[in-house]
Amino acid sequence: MFCQEVTSDGADFKSKVRRTAVSVRNFIIFASANESMNILLTILGLISLGLGILGAFLPVLPTTPLLLLAAALFLRGNRRLYDWLMNHPKLGPYITNFLKHKAIPLRIKIISISTLWITLLYCAIFLDVHIILRLCFLAIATGVTIHILSYKTLDGKDE
Repeated sequence: MFCQEVTSDGADFKSKVRRTAVSVRNFIIFASANESMNILLTILGLISLGLGILGAFLPVLPTTPLLLLAAALFLRGNRRLYDWLMNHPKLGPYITNFLKHKAIPLRIKIISISTLWITLLYCAIFLDVHIILRLCFLAIATGVTIHILSYKTLDGKDE
């Protein structure tokens, strides 16, 4: 009887050790997968942020969706970069105003639509491209203009 208790306790102890080892292994795998996911989300957030900043200067590249995407990716992957982005003196208010009011300031609308049309009209008129490509430039300009104008205009008092 004593041998059976020792054997059963020994088997029970071995099974507890085995379960603990499996739990530790699963935790390590989960932690490294989670860390890898955070790194991936941070890299994608940095790419989105870079493209969003470029979008401020390139008329066809959308700034707001890329900055919103960067904020969402940073929120999941790197809280420090999220806090930095949201507290940035230029980009932070841009994102928070859009999230809060679902509107674009009038000055931003005028600058983006003007830059868009100047650039795409230049391409349509002065580049030596096929007529279909010229029509595509005009269609893109029209579509983006309609999209920008579909948002409410943010009053100066809301900024």
